[in-house]
Amino acid sequence: MNHILDRPIWSALETRHAALGEGTDRAKRFRPPIHTFAGPRDDDVESWEALAKLPSPGETLLVVQRDDIRVPEQFTVRMSAKLVQMQAEQHLPVIEDARIVPLTTADAEEMLALAMLTKPGPFTLHAQSLGDFWGIKENGRLVAMAGERLKQPGFTELSGVCTHPDVRGKGFGRLLSLYVGGRIFEKDERPYLHAFTTNSAAIALYESIGFRTRELMNAVIMGREI
Repeated sequence: MNHILDRPIWSALETRHAALGEGTDRAKRFRPPIHTFAGPRDDDVESWEALAKLPSPGETLLVVQRDDIRVPEQFTVRMSAKLVQMQAEQHLPVIEDARIVPLTTADAEEMLALAMLTKPGPFTLHAQSLGDFWGIKENGRLVAMAGERLKQPGFTELSGVCTHPDVRGKGFGRLLSLYVGGRIFEKDERPYLHAFTTNSAAIALYESIGFRTRELMNAVIMGREI
C-alpha cells in the first residue's frame, strides 16, 4: 500500500495545498509562479499524459516521488537526482530563542538571495505561500533560515534550511531545524524533509536531531520543449 509521502507533491496538491494548484484528477502542479512542483496521481500512462499537458513550451516541472519517473517525450531532463526522505521519529520539543524571528513577505527577496547563494534545494520568491518561515538576522541582514513547504494531512515538510557562509559553524542550521520541527509537532503534525543522497553533512545533521530515512526518492527537473 502506498504511503501518502511516496508522492508528496501530488498528495499535497490533493489536500492541504489544493488551493494553490491546478490540473486534473490525473496530474496537478502548483500555479506559476508559486513553484515548479508537479506530480501525477499514479504511474498510469494517462496520468503522465495529463502531466505533460500542464506546462506551456519553455516551462519546467519538478517531480519528486518514490517510483521511477517517466519523462514524457515532449520534455528534456534538466536535472535528475536521488533523495532521501527523512522524518522525525520522536517528538521534537518547542524551543525558544530570541535570535529567531518570523519572516514575512518583506523578507522574500532576501530569502531568495540566501537560497540562491547556499542552494538548499528548489526555492522561489513565493516560498511563503506554502508555509511559515523563520530566520536569524545579524546587523539587520538575514544570515540563516528554515521553514515549511509541502503539507499533507498529518505531515509538514521542513525545508529551506540554509546558513550564509559568513556565519557557518555557529549551529544556526541545527537550531532552526529543531525550532521548525518543534513548531510542526506543536500542531500535532510530523515533520519530514528531503536531502540529496550525496549531501552527507546535511543527512548527518538531521540524524543528530532525530530524523531517520523513511524512503529513497527520485527527483527530476524537466523542461517542456514543444
